Amino acid sequence: MAEGVEVALNIIVKWNGCDYKINLMPSSNILDLKNSIYKETNVLPERQKLMGLKFKGKIPGDEVCLKDLQLKDNLKIMMMGTQEEEIAKVTEGVVEYPEVVNDLDIEEEVVEIQNKAEYLSKIEKRINTYQINILNNPRPNKKLLVLDIDYTLFDHRSVGETGSDLMRPYLHEFLTSSYADYDIVIWSATSMKWIEAKMNELGVSKNPNYKLCFMLDSLAMITVHVSSYGVIDVKPLGVIWGKFPQWNKHNTIMFDDLRRNFIMNPQNGLKIRPFKNAHTNRSTDKELKKLSKYLKYIAPLDDFTALNHSEWESYYKSKKRGHHPTS
Repeated sequence: MAEGVEVALNIIVKWNGCDYKINLMPSSNILDLKNSIYKETNVLPERQKLMGLKFKGKIPGDEVCLKDLQLKDNLKIMMMGTQEEEIAKVTEGVVEYPEVVNDLDIEEEVVEIQNKAEYLSKIEKRINTYQINILNNPRPNKKLLVLDIDYTLFDHRSVGETGSDLMRPYLHEFLTSSYADYDIVIWSATSMKWIEAKMNELGVSKNPNYKLCFMLDSLAMITVHVSSYGVIDVKPLGVIWGKFPQWNKHNTIMFDDLRRNFIMNPQNGLKIRPFKNAHTNRSTDKELKKLSKYLKYIAPLDDFTALNHSEWESYYKSKKRGHHPTS
């Protein structure tokens, strides 16, 4: 290769569940990148928000050259942005989204799976090898709240210009209220890079009203075999409990829109209603507002194993009326 000859740079843009490969010369600028993305996604450059690019500690302007960002080849970045036709549909109130079936009815196998030596061994391996980056030290006498991201706190399939467009209503109020009684952990079945990007975009990472204890990604999960569905990935709370003995089945609760994710700890899991179609459901979704009250009601309890989290709404309504349910 002759000296001074530019070599094209490949950038992989993740948007709306798909990867788009963009090929540009290093002398191209951010606007050139946005125009190339527009050709692939039909999202106008002015509606694009590119996550994962930094120039001198800030989001680079359109005039900044790619070579000045010192990008690695095949770098993956995330884009947020909405196509004009989608904006028009939302405005007209006729948005249509495909229904996604993403849960499993596997209750009959729970006991066997929970106690199977093969899976307990996998959990032990994660305890010994998975590295957790502590963001804020656990606080004494706080219970543990473990939260999923996609469809739990954030509609990751709809398109939006900013994270706030897709953020579940009452998210910050929910986390602020929960933080008084619980240390908060994020666990998503994606890579840590995307978890960090989403938490930053949603304004969760550095919110002054609450703090995250740490975050877990897909590498902390294990696979189990369910006879009806084959091999699935799950989130065993034992990985956390093995590293932090102050937490256990008696003082931990986990929110996820997929019941299968807490198959190893079904009594500690609460299946939250999925937050989808953010543009149309944003004004009516009050799930987190109600769940913040539920967490507040159960926080004084010494043992969560006496609760049936699948009946959390009945518990919430009874407490709201001044009754005192025992389970």
